[in-house]
Amino acid sequence: MAAMGSADELLDIVDEQDRVVGQARRADSYARRLRHRCVFVLARDAEDRIFVHRRTAAKLVFPSLYDMFVGGVVGAGESYEAAALREAEEELGVRGLPAPVPLFKFLYETGEHSWWSAVHEVRCEPPVDPQAEEIAWHAFLTEEELAARLGEWEWVPDGLEAYRRLREWRAGRG
Repeated sequence: MAAMGSADELLDIVDEQDRVVGQARRADSYARRLRHRCVFVLARDAEDRIFVHRRTAAKLVFPSLYDMFVGGVVGAGESYEAAALREAEEELGVRGLPAPVPLFKFLYETGEHSWWSAVHEVRCEPPVDPQAEEIAWHAFLTEEELAARLGEWEWVPDGLEAYRRLREWRAGRG
């Protein structure tokens, strides 16, 4: 298998119901707007603060933007759960994390992008050692600190949508 995160990584291509209908290279899936799968993992520390970061300028999608989730694409044949754990450990630079808890899924579609998004949450005890190729800056922020920056910083649009849906999902459960 190609190195994770590479343009040659093989992804499952899925339909509107998240059923696998084929496979394509990561670069081709983006270039041709082929619907694939992604995971979003909200990482919280022992004080319930959220891991927030700015993506590196070298990222294929949404370079240099802020995100409140770690995550990425789901590889061909990989489950959402396995991808969530792999991505969280890779991006946070932490081994032995508990399995991220799956919360909900949604279809993210714009004129440029289309992917099924599985939102998870995990408890991560610092110290973290974020992956330098993926993360240019990071901090753990309280919900209030994060809310204050939502209108100030430029956020990845899919992460912002996932966070909006997460807040609605939590409000509906309470």
